[in-house]
This record gives sequence, C-alpha cells and structure tokens, in this order.
Amino acid sequence: MGGKGTPPASSQDAARAGSGLIELLELLWERGRDAMGPSSVPPSQLRVMYVLDRDEGINLRMLGEVLGAAPSAVSRLCDRMQAAGLVERHPSAASRRELELRLTGRGRTYLADLRAHRENLLLTTIAAMTPSAREALAEGLAGFAEAAEGRDHTPGRPVRSLWTRSA
Repeated sequence: MGGKGTPPASSQDAARAGSGLIELLELLWERGRDAMGPSSVPPSQLRVMYVLDRDEGINLRMLGEVLGAAPSAVSRLCDRMQAAGLVERHPSAASRRELELRLTGRGRTYLADLRAHRENLLLTTIAAMTPSAREALAEGLAGFAEAAEGRDHTPGRPVRSLWTRSA
C-alpha cells in the first residue's frame, strides 16, 4: 500500500484514499453549510436542490427515482421546501396530471452562495498543492466522473457530466 506522498498501488488503496478524501470533504461541506447561518438547508433538501439545478422541470416521480425515495416522502419534502420558498411547482406542459419542480430565485441564490463558499474552502487547499499535484487531481477526478457514469476517460480531455454543473 502507498505511504504518505506515494500514489496508491491498487484499486483498493485508491478506494481507501478516496473514502478518506470524502470524509474530509464532508467536513468542509458542513463548514460551508454552517457558514450559511440559521437559514441552513437540511442535507435532504440540499440534495433535492442539486437535482433541480441540474434537471429543472423534473416531476415528483422522477425526483423520487433519482433520490431513491418513496413518492409520498418526496412529496412531503417538496411541500416543506415550497413553504420555505426554495422550490415551486408548475403544471407540466406535457401532461396536466404532472407537476414540474423548479428552484425559486431564493433557492438558486442559496445554492449559489453555498457553492461559492465551498469552492473558496476548496481553493484554499488546492492552492497549497504543487502544480503537478493539481494536474493529477484534475485528471483523476475527470477519470472518476467518467467511470462513475460508465464511460471511458480520455486523458487530457475535459469532462462534462452530471458531476459537472453548467456555468
């Protein structure tokens, strides 16, 4: 197994290193959420906001599938988010029986502020890395994103995926 500063020698070592990285990121993410003050959004609602940001107009059934949650739970969650002014429901143009979900302006602003704060936390750490370590990180993350989506990563090619939100 690779020691400190040594790249992982196997997939198992890489998975272990990735797991440790996720734990560190969770701590950073919580700091970002805590910095939002008393208006902090619970993690379950934040997941919904991420999905709606990437797939605006999704209906409750599809949102439930993405989240792996029962329709009744998703409906109650969206009720709370609508009451908080974070999401809105609109009749679907495709079917009068369906409702489309969208982030409100307040929801978009919250998400943008949270992302900016989290990105600043990451930037502080990434700026302390050597240029070659930053390149390796970018390449590794691109390969990871493509593997998670079941595609092959071409080294040196930027990745656009569900892991990369639109600017």
